[in-house]
Order: sequence, then C-alpha cells, then structure tokens
Amino acid sequence: MIVNHEIVNLPSVTAIATQRQELKGRKTAPKTLAILADPVFEANDIRITGKSTSNDLDVGSEVEQSQLKQAARNLNRNGWGRLKGTETEANAILKLVPSDNLHAFGFNANYNWVTNPQLSQYRFLHFATHGIADLKNPELSGIVLSLFLDKQAKPADKGYLRLGDIFNLNFAADLIVLSACDTGEGKDVNGEGLVGLTRGLMYAGAERVAVSLWQVDDMGVPELMKEFYTQMLKQGKSPTVALRAAQLKLWQDSKWQNPYYWSTFTLQGEWR
Repeated sequence: MIVNHEIVNLPSVTAIATQRQELKGRKTAPKTLAILADPVFEANDIRITGKSTSNDLDVGSEVEQSQLKQAARNLNRNGWGRLKGTETEANAILKLVPSDNLHAFGFNANYNWVTNPQLSQYRFLHFATHGIADLKNPELSGIVLSLFLDKQAKPADKGYLRLGDIFNLNFAADLIVLSACDTGEGKDVNGEGLVGLTRGLMYAGAERVAVSLWQVDDMGVPELMKEFYTQMLKQGKSPTVALRAAQLKLWQDSKWQNPYYWSTFTLQGEWR
C-alpha cells in the first residue's frame, strides 16, 4: 500500500474542516526548526552529580510526581528511563539546519522551554521525549520533560506538559513531531474520533502532527527521522511525501527492512 499511496490519518472529518477554517491565511513561521531531546527524568541519571539540598519537594512537584507514577502504571511502565538515543537523533537533524534552529537538551529540555512563546516562530517542532497517551485517564496524557533543574537534583516545579497545557499553547508550526513511544493513541469519542496528544497539538496550532503507534526502536528511529527531515529540508518535499519517501528508503535497506523500524510513525492532519 505504501509503495503506491501516500497515507494520512485524521482524527475526524470535522477536525480537518475546523482546522482548515482556523488556519486559512496564516503566514508561514519565519524560522525553521526547534528541537527538544534527552530530558533528565531520574535522580540516578549520570548527568546528576550532586544531591539535592532540599529534603522535600514542593507541593506542586509532589502532585506531579504522583500523577506521573499513575500514568506509568496505566501504561504498564516501570517509570521514565533515559532516552539516550534521542540526543543522537536530534543532532543528526540539527546538522541539516546548522544555523536557523533552537534546541534544548538535558536539564534545558524543560517546561519553561516548551511553553516559551518563541516556539511560535518555528515551522518544525521536534519533541524527542516520553509521550503519554493515557486511555484510562485521558487528562493524564502529556509530554514528559526534564524533572530536574540542575546537577544538584533540584526538582522542577513542572516537568510534565499535560494535555490541558497543550490545548492552551499557541504554535504556528507546519509540523510537530512527537518522537516517542505510543504517542498516536487516544480516547475514541463518538462523533469526534481520537482525542489525545494529536488533537491537543492540532488545537494548539500544528497544521499536522507525526506520532507513533507503538514502542519505537532506539536505533531505527534516528535513521528514519534523519531521512524524513532530509526529504523535507533538503529536497523541499511536503511532510506527507517526505515521510513516505523516508519509510520506503528504510524498507529498501536490508538492515531496516522490517516494518517494525519504519512504519511506526504516521502523519495526522493536513496533507496538502
């Protein structure tokens, strides 16, 4: 099917009709690429070299930690381990846009960075971190950011971009990529289709969103993303055409031929 067709998914027909109406006449963002990758999730991360001087987390952090633990249980996960491969992935993409980019790794990949109005200046937003698509408690869905502020393990007041936060953001992105596991899932609502991270990001202004349908492979995803962005940024292809071209290229490579490596990501939103 992918050899003969471009494949695009939509949350619902209503969603794309509403989106086209709201985005009609919007000017293209002036800058190219903003990337967030490899946040610090755990106190035993090697990037944390000291101990926190505070014995107690503030109330906000305690609530957030509890919610993250609940979300992990709902998804049958043990926690939020480091995604070291996301740094490799991000650096490969950044080489394609050496100057016109904004990026945040490690402790800087935090809540303040992702909610800064400056991100509305970028056409492509790439978030390489844990995503939560919680079907049991949709309000717990979100994007996990750095949970610590510095090497002394000082906890972040907010390290969890909840679905409600996403709906309140104001992006002007042609494309947002959620490069993490299972980010394309959502709760099926009658008459509305899937409501999850994709819908939230489209509501926040993304013209289209690339998300994953299952747990991604740490080795295959960097290869796919590098080729995906090469097709868009160097060859001028639209995101839908570029994703298909990238997937076909990996399929033709004996090392990555298994669909597990290249077919996890799907594009939702405007295909024009």
